[in-house]
Amino acid sequence: MRFTRRAALAVVGVATLLATSACGSDDDGGAGSTQVEVFTWWADGGEKAGLDGLVGQFTTACTGQTFVNGAVAGGAGANAKQVLASRLQQGDPPDTFQAHAGAELIDYINAGQVEDLSADYDSWGLKQAFPPGLIDNLTVDGKIYSVPANIHRANVVWTNKKVLADAGITATPADLAGFFADLDKVKAEGIAAPLAIGKDWTQLMLFESVLITDLGPEKFTGLWNGATDWNDPGVTTAINDFKRLLTYTNTDRDALDWTDAEKLVMDGKAAYQLMGDWEAADLDAKGFKDYGWFTFPGNGTTFQWLADSFVLPQGAKNPDGTKCWLKTVGSAEGQKAFNTTKGSIPARTDAVPGDYPEYQQAAMADWKSATQVPSCAHGSACSQGWQGAANSALGAFSTGQDVAGLQTALAAAAKQFAGK
Repeated sequence: MRFTRRAALAVVGVATLLATSACGSDDDGGAGSTQVEVFTWWADGGEKAGLDGLVGQFTTACTGQTFVNGAVAGGAGANAKQVLASRLQQGDPPDTFQAHAGAELIDYINAGQVEDLSADYDSWGLKQAFPPGLIDNLTVDGKIYSVPANIHRANVVWTNKKVLADAGITATPADLAGFFADLDKVKAEGIAAPLAIGKDWTQLMLFESVLITDLGPEKFTGLWNGATDWNDPGVTTAINDFKRLLTYTNTDRDALDWTDAEKLVMDGKAAYQLMGDWEAADLDAKGFKDYGWFTFPGNGTTFQWLADSFVLPQGAKNPDGTKCWLKTVGSAEGQKAFNTTKGSIPARTDAVPGDYPEYQQAAMADWKSATQVPSCAHGSACSQGWQGAANSALGAFSTGQDVAGLQTALAAAAKQFAGK
């Protein structure tokens, strides 16, 4: 099988906004419902701006349909996925929902909850528009079940330039030793927690970047396909390095979402944050311009990827309208409208770099040349069950700091969920 994302947490408020627009193309609404409920976790900042851009193109491209925003707030979809799981179990799916492309989709496919879109890929020309490697990653047993809107990079460190300048830091650290030295410099300037971080999945993101550094990209990928043993000594080294990194982080990390940690950087209370490149769009949307970025120290030219995608659920009330949405998501115009404000890069290969801000131009160039590895924190590497187990293990480690205990838990999770 070829394939090519996320755990549940406590649910917070559901932000349901209703916007009326028209959607017209070959996939007209038909005699049934003309509403297309689009279920995402894009409720704030750059994510919401990207969704708005995509909706604008949806309005232009289609007629006879009404867009319904089914967004549920919460970083990385933790809250949205719990709401979605409940709705799918009750036989009340939205017309389409956001899911991370990759292993996360296996859960929905195995449960018979999403439709095969292979024929639509052919009629919409997406097999030619997306790179062959991505098509391969999206394919499960010869079928394709989602349309990616973008490509994101996970292993990026975001900085407050003023905080770094005040600490006398003028160069990017080349390795973890250099990063630890710079963290010490920031701490010496009175910043108690120079590395901002949030809860569970954000800690898994940081840990994965450390794993890439200490194992290398090939062995890191092997953790998810069975080629690398989780009891490998390199994993032990990574856990110890991760434990040391946590000593530089905010003590309230287990209570914060990624945007709360981001605010620590914006307010000058931290110098660094490891976060996906949606942070660029969010910082821009919030008017914070004094930021920099670099690939996590020691990751070299590794590009840890994830992709937001949309599916056609089994039992969707308006499948024609949903296909109109999916066609828009995969179109050149839709991907431009979405990604120029979302902070991600288009999945299509015919995008014009000059249409995008500075960071995205750099990411587009790296995507073409860097070594690509998947992300468990964002579902391209592991199933939702595996992701949940990893998040739970890291949550326990955040308070207990038991190196052997974390490695044992991660090895057990791999044994339980690998291949599922």
